[in-house]
Amino acid sequence: MCSINGFTFQDKELIQKMNLATKHRGPDATNIFISDQISLGHNRLSIIDVREVANQPMTTDEGRYTLVFNGEIYNFQEIKKELSEYTFVTNGDTEVILKGYQKWGKEIFSKLNGMYALAIWDTHTKELVLARDPQGVKPLYYSIQNNQLIFSSEIKAILEHPIERVLDKEAFALYMDVLYVPAPFTMFKHVSKLEAGTTLTFLDGIVTKEVISFKAAASGVANAKTLETLVDDAIQRQLISDRPVGVFLSGGIDSSVVLDSVSRVHKHIDTFSLSFDLGDLETERKFNIDARLAKKTAEIYGTNHHEISLSTSKVLDVLGAVIVQLDEPIANPTVVATYVLSQFAKEKVDVVLGGDGADELFAGYERYRLSYISDWYQRIVPKYLRTKLDSFPKMQKLNLSGVYRYGLFHFQNTESSQRIIQSEGKYDSYTFFQTFFNRSDKSVTEQILLADQYTWLIDESLMRSDKMSMAHSLEQRVPLLDLELISFAHRVPVWKKVSFFKKKKILREAFQRRLPKYLFTQPKRGWFSPAAKWMRDETFLAKMKETLSPEYYSGTKDMFDWEEVHKMLVRHVEGTSYNRSILWAIFVFQIWAKKYKVTL
Repeated sequence: MCSINGFTFQDKELIQKMNLATKHRGPDATNIFISDQISLGHNRLSIIDVREVANQPMTTDEGRYTLVFNGEIYNFQEIKKELSEYTFVTNGDTEVILKGYQKWGKEIFSKLNGMYALAIWDTHTKELVLARDPQGVKPLYYSIQNNQLIFSSEIKAILEHPIERVLDKEAFALYMDVLYVPAPFTMFKHVSKLEAGTTLTFLDGIVTKEVISFKAAASGVANAKTLETLVDDAIQRQLISDRPVGVFLSGGIDSSVVLDSVSRVHKHIDTFSLSFDLGDLETERKFNIDARLAKKTAEIYGTNHHEISLSTSKVLDVLGAVIVQLDEPIANPTVVATYVLSQFAKEKVDVVLGGDGADELFAGYERYRLSYISDWYQRIVPKYLRTKLDSFPKMQKLNLSGVYRYGLFHFQNTESSQRIIQSEGKYDSYTFFQTFFNRSDKSVTEQILLADQYTWLIDESLMRSDKMSMAHSLEQRVPLLDLELISFAHRVPVWKKVSFFKKKKILREAFQRRLPKYLFTQPKRGWFSPAAKWMRDETFLAKMKETLSPEYYSGTKDMFDWEEVHKMLVRHVEGTSYNRSILWAIFVFQIWAKKYKVTL
């Protein structure tokens, strides 16, 4: 796991600055490659083949291709067998990608099962190719300035170049609706995210993008037994490491599935969880249910379990660093918990496995169950009767279809947002997400699952995991998003995933014999943080009042109706209305804008 940096001109000092800005992602080795029309930089976190010979940038024997790569390829040993005509001097995946590109060109990307962001420079053609893995586990950003391309694993490195730090107002409007910024937008007008599963070729000032089509192996019958086998196979693949590996353990099924599978090949396992110190036993009981369940599960599996407690004062201590590491605001308070937990885990291990992605693949959230009910309601109840029933608000919600149903689950209170946002530049979020709802061959619930997988999961959930773990040079892997598993999940009919009364049906069926019974009786909570409680803490509230004001940062003083924002904060603290989401979004945005000196 590493950071990659580069641009299509020669400047040794500038590429070194980019490496320095992303050193936290790879503290074990830092190197650069400079040639005519290219500067490449790499910071390495050594996980597989930790020898110096495996450092990057890496160049082919004849000197034509040079690679910088961030990530892990879990099937590199199988691909290596197809490259028997080549001589290898390392035991890792980087050289396999490089020589695979030498043999197959861009076709190599359709063979890679893993998480990656990479760049390959062709010295002969002066062509630069960027690529990002199909599930978008690893981030990759780029900017085009003066007909030159700049790229990096993190925006902060791109900002080492003289780029105007101008707010992208369309991205801001999307952020206020969905609390994150979906690709290809970033909050910076002149910086873009490379979309997941995409290659970008830059040649003679022209950008060309192509979609990567991963060629999954035959996945067997779409049943629980096949899923059990595929999960075990994926987790075993992703255990490969020359450094210590642990597991992030919550009180839920997904991380417990990961632990169960790991326990079948490893006897000594380090597991990690987090609890909240809120100064109130009754409140702590509510917010620490998952931590208690994680401890119970760890005891059953006999792991070396480690738990850290997060206090409100600690949140204030690290919040600024958290927001800087994110590069752009994500209005999910759990990001702070992930940051602290990752810092804690790094003391024991260099790699952790988590349970991310199973909810989106196998319908684990309540919104999928409600959408499934809505599908059946519209299928069974005649249209004329549904029209009459629309006079009842709850029945009207059941009659929503397509992107409007998606908006019901994901979009924030638009009326409140419009009331407090003073700046110009509104953007219709329905228009942006409409592209995911043009499939007549799939139910609305299936389309919502796919929309979540390719937007929220990538640009909110996985982005949080990557940035917070890599802030501490910790590699987080997501085995339940193995590409073979994704291919399988897309073949499973929706009724095997969700019903009127159950969520994540097929995954539960696959592991019901192996996991402790109490895990299957727990309601779906997700991993959340008590931000609403933090806001009522005296010291934290003082920080919010300071931040949610026109005096905090001159660059954003005209963006909001601050009087109305203050009223929302007062109502939240008094308990007369629940405004956590929108207040946290503005709070995080304000801190980010000031730290990055963003202008309108």
